[in-house]
Amino acid sequence: MKIEGSVAVITGGVSGLGRATLACFVAQGCKVIALDMNDELGAEVSAEYGDMVLYHKTNVTLEDDVKQALANGIKKFGRIDICVNCAGNGDAGKTYSRRNGLMPLETFKRIVDVNLIGSFNVARLCVEQMVKNEPNDDNEKGVIINTASVAAFEGQIGQVPYAASKAGIVGMTLTLARDLSSLGIRVNTIAPGLIDTPMLARLSDDVRHTLEQSVLCPKRLGQPSEFAGAVQFLVNNGYMNGEVIRMDGGIRMQPK
Repeated sequence: MKIEGSVAVITGGVSGLGRATLACFVAQGCKVIALDMNDELGAEVSAEYGDMVLYHKTNVTLEDDVKQALANGIKKFGRIDICVNCAGNGDAGKTYSRRNGLMPLETFKRIVDVNLIGSFNVARLCVEQMVKNEPNDDNEKGVIINTASVAAFEGQIGQVPYAASKAGIVGMTLTLARDLSSLGIRVNTIAPGLIDTPMLARLSDDVRHTLEQSVLCPKRLGQPSEFAGAVQFLVNNGYMNGEVIRMDGGIRMQPK
């Protein structure tokens, strides 16, 4: 599918991985419906990109919220071709610790709700619109890109909810691609490693250096623009389907 001239839904679209993907898409002539919860950054993105972007404050776990956002996007741009799920919650905590005791069940539910259920919720509601598109020469009507994490494969101590939610995204990739194959919709997933997002920006220089040295090559954190490049590849390459791509500099996470 060509990015130019398409319309994309990007969750978590006003910061980090989502914003980098938004910038990449807009630069290539793609209009973007940006779903996020940060009105300040939403206004910033809207001012920067003008009529190419529609920001909509959206809780991805709520069906009515997402439906309203997509309806407003379709009213402005006419259709939906691409869905990129970047919204996520990375809170950490042990199942049981001597200091804090037992992890509240609500903590586990909240992280899975945003990362896994939210991704599926947005994807399925985008599918409802994609099936209305005219197919291209490959009989393709839409593309979905979900965001997992290397934690899906090597979750660290304190990452049980996060790792479980991202493993769920990995697990549904091929099955969702199979579900949607007859509709002309491809599904792929990117599992990033250590990316220099606002979440990691809070770390001290010493911790950042230690993390960088754990990467095989290059010895640095990944850039959001590199994630956006991977999304671009998966959208453009019509033969990529049902795949999970690790984008991690060759790192294999240790227990802690």
